[in-house]
Amino acid sequence: MDAYEKLEKIGEGTYGKVYKARDINTGKLVALKKTRLEMEEEGVPSTTLREVSLLLMLSESNHVVKLIAVEHVEENGKPCLYLVFEYLSTDMKKWMDRNGRGPAHPLPKPAIKSLTYQLIKGLAHCHKHGVMHRDLKPQNLLVDDSIMCCKIADLGLGRAFSIPIKSYTHEIVTLWYRAPEVLLGSTHYSTPVDMWSVGCIFAELVRKTPLFPGDCELQQLLHIFKLLGTPNEEVWPGVSKLRDWHEFPQWHPQDLSRIFPTLEPEGVDLLKRMIEYDPAKRISAKEALKHPYFDDPMIREVDQQENPEVRARD
Repeated sequence: MDAYEKLEKIGEGTYGKVYKARDINTGKLVALKKTRLEMEEEGVPSTTLREVSLLLMLSESNHVVKLIAVEHVEENGKPCLYLVFEYLSTDMKKWMDRNGRGPAHPLPKPAIKSLTYQLIKGLAHCHKHGVMHRDLKPQNLLVDDSIMCCKIADLGLGRAFSIPIKSYTHEIVTLWYRAPEVLLGSTHYSTPVDMWSVGCIFAELVRKTPLFPGDCELQQLLHIFKLLGTPNEEVWPGVSKLRDWHEFPQWHPQDLSRIFPTLEPEGVDLLKRMIEYDPAKRISAKEALKHPYFDDPMIREVDQQENPEVRARD
């Protein structure tokens, strides 16, 4: 770790501490994530190796924060891993608040479209490699605003789902961006939970205010039901069999185009498909990239910067 100079602690989570640091050889800023190792056997636990190899594979996308290096060190006689990530100065939440909070300070429409597209692009890459994030929120999306680039971070909760999906504890995703199937106690969920979160983030970029700001699970569900209508077996087959289903107050769905007057019809359609109740009908990341909302010359530029072969073909 002599190659890095720690500058300040920038966070702490379940995985350990995060530092802003400088690579002494290159002068570049990096983020160091210190992870404690639970050593049951000699060497690095296989679960950690799997997580690290997944992170390296996902780093191939321009829209996932890059894992640059992994350092295995002893500190105070205890083994720990330092994951060295590229450093980005701000996250989407801070970036959104920078020009003022709330609907009175809207974001430029091209920025909303570009950042949403980049988020979906990074997510499609994760899903293609069998990883769902399960905790997408503006604080977990890093933004380089000098080039308007968005990258998914904090994939610590990513789990490979190529093996049949096991029952996960459902206390994981931050409440405001949590999919209704998780809130209702479904134990077999998959990639659509991430697309629900993307829908909530997209809506927040458009309105500059969280879409469903519940402060407990029940209130979170009621926020959703008031906007989208109380679900039933017709719109979401199997909903009444979910563990935490009760008889809820009955609301009718509201017209999303009236709630989002500044969003063009294609954008409203995409949002509807992202926050579809039935996970089986919810749009996938791969499908969302082809949605007419993104049929825009600016989006072609995002693709061309990432894939020179697209530029050559065009």
